[in-house]
Formats: sequence, C-alpha cells, structure tokens
Amino acid sequence: MAQENLSVVLHSKGDLRLENRPIPEPEQNEVLLQMHSVGICGSDVHYWQHGRIGDYVLKKPMILGHEASGRVVKVGAAVKHLKVGDRVAVEPGVPRDMDEFFKNGRYNLSPTIFFCATPPDDGNLCRYYTHSANFCYKLPDNVTFEEGALIEPLSVGIHACRRAGVTLGSSVLICGAGPIGLVCLVVAKAMGASQVVITDLSSERLAMAKELGADFQLTVTRGEAPQQLAQNVADMLGAQPHITIECTGVESSIQTAIYATRSGGVVVLVGLGSEMATVPLINAAVREVDIRGVFRYCNTWPMAIAMLASGKVNVKPLVTHRFPLEQAVQAFETTRQGLGIKVMLKCDQTDQKP
Repeated sequence: MAQENLSVVLHSKGDLRLENRPIPEPEQNEVLLQMHSVGICGSDVHYWQHGRIGDYVLKKPMILGHEASGRVVKVGAAVKHLKVGDRVAVEPGVPRDMDEFFKNGRYNLSPTIFFCATPPDDGNLCRYYTHSANFCYKLPDNVTFEEGALIEPLSVGIHACRRAGVTLGSSVLICGAGPIGLVCLVVAKAMGASQVVITDLSSERLAMAKELGADFQLTVTRGEAPQQLAQNVADMLGAQPHITIECTGVESSIQTAIYATRSGGVVVLVGLGSEMATVPLINAAVREVDIRGVFRYCNTWPMAIAMLASGKVNVKPLVTHRFPLEQAVQAFETTRQGLGIKVMLKCDQTDQKP
C-alpha cells in the first residue's frame, strides 16, 4: 500500500491545500477504503469560497468531499459483510446516537449525525479514508465507481421525489437544471412521472435535461414575473403540475413553484438560498398546496444501486470533467465557474477509469 495519503484540505475561507495525511486505521466496525472517484458538490465549493454554510462554520482544517466510492483495503475486526477488494459506494451521513430520529428511520434529521465534509467532520477527498462499514454499500459489477460516487446526488433526487409523492402519472415541474435538478428529473421519470417540465437560465443545462428525458424545457430570463412563468408551465403541460421540485433556492423561483403547482399538490424545497424568503404563503394555504422541506436523504443507497444496476436510471452523462486528485484546485475552480455539470476527481493513481 502506498504510504502517502494525499488529501484535499480546506484550512480557511479561500485556502484550499493538497496535503499528505497519515493513513488511518479502521476501528472494529469500520473499513479502510482506497478512494477511487469523488465528485465535487456545490457545498464543497461554498465552504471553500465562504468558510461556512448557515450554522456550519469551518473552525479548523477539514478534508472536503462527500460524493464518493472506493475499494476496501482493510476490514475492522467486527465487520462481516465486506471483505478486502470489495467495491463500495459511501453514504456520507452516519448517525452517532440511537435517538428518536434514528428509531423513526429518519436518521438524516439526527442533530448529532456525522457527515463527511460538514464542519467539524472530515470528508473523503483523499487517497485513503475510514468509514462505518454499515454505511458502505457493495457495488454490483455492472455499476462503475463513478456511478457509485453519483449515488450521493442521486439520493437527493430519490429523497425529494419520495417526499413529493412522485408516482405513476404524476406531472412534475423541476426548477433548476443543475446536477440536483437533473437527478430529480431522472428519478421522477424512473418513478413513473408522465410529464416533466424543467426550467433554467442556461440553455446548455436544458439541453442536457432534454437528453436525460425531460418532456419540456423552459428557458427562464432574469427578472421574469413568477406568475407569468407559472402560466407558461401550465400552458406547456396543458394543466398545472401535481408536483414542483424547487432546486435553486432562489426566492423568485420558490414563488414560481408555489404559483405553478396545482391546488392540492405538493412543493418540495431542495435548493437552499438565504435564510428568509418572501413567498406567497396564503396562495399556497388557500389552495391546500403542501410545502415540504428536504434535508439530505435517508435509506436511499439500496434503491439507488438497484436503479443503476437495472439500467432504470442513467447518470453517466452527468460527468463532464475529470481530474486526477493532484489537480484538485483546478477541478474546484472548474466547478466554481459553473463549467459542465459534474466534476469528478480520480483518487487512485493506478486506476483513473470511470
């Protein structure tokens, strides 16, 4: 085993460094992974640019990265279901306490949860990383490491569509065609949505949405009136959508989501913007439009793996850029500039394949 553990470490706002860290030893319920593919998320870039997200503030150096897959190279004494050589996808959120949320099966809401690359917890953008074996999921032979890493964003889409109640025949509006909007699209279609409209400012992203199965693409221009956009959506579909999944966090887009949704329908808020937002709450209330939040995901990895292995969803086109781990700073800059869709870092020097 190589004795260096090159890691992408954020020291403070704007200070991103490549450093060698010691290779950790797995505890009895952990596995040591040789990381293979790690995607860069908007949250990684946000921590780099701002040093915080809401109440999560960077106070000491932190390894970034939470969209990850790798190979088991060492197994803790109590681990039975994994062995050396297994290819796994990593679920980054591991509950620390058996609290009420854990018992209810909504462990993502546990206030004490460990989560990769959320201060003060280290992520896995490095060569070697230890993780709870119960939150490492074996990949079938026909699912690549990159697809394994994309299970993390795909899980956001699964959790959002579950919260929304997407089912056979649903009509769905998705606001925003970035990586999360696009995974919501492929999951909604796989769960039986009959018609999906997706909106974005970028024609390039809408072209990708069309390729991934969107029935309608609506280009938004800055300053467009939310009620007019809502009308445009209804005109495209022939009726208002049952469900809107809001993936931008932009105030005007949340307003559009509420106006656009059919009475008795559901708005799911996935995108995170400023803490306060002015929205037409009374419009939603009198029309019995339910507004539901999303925080990460829970119990999604098995479904995601099944969807990928069966070919029901295809996330491969989402990866538009690849960089070796040594070029991490350049990779982060590419993501910051909004180039392409998903940037993937390749952490295994001997295997840079997808």
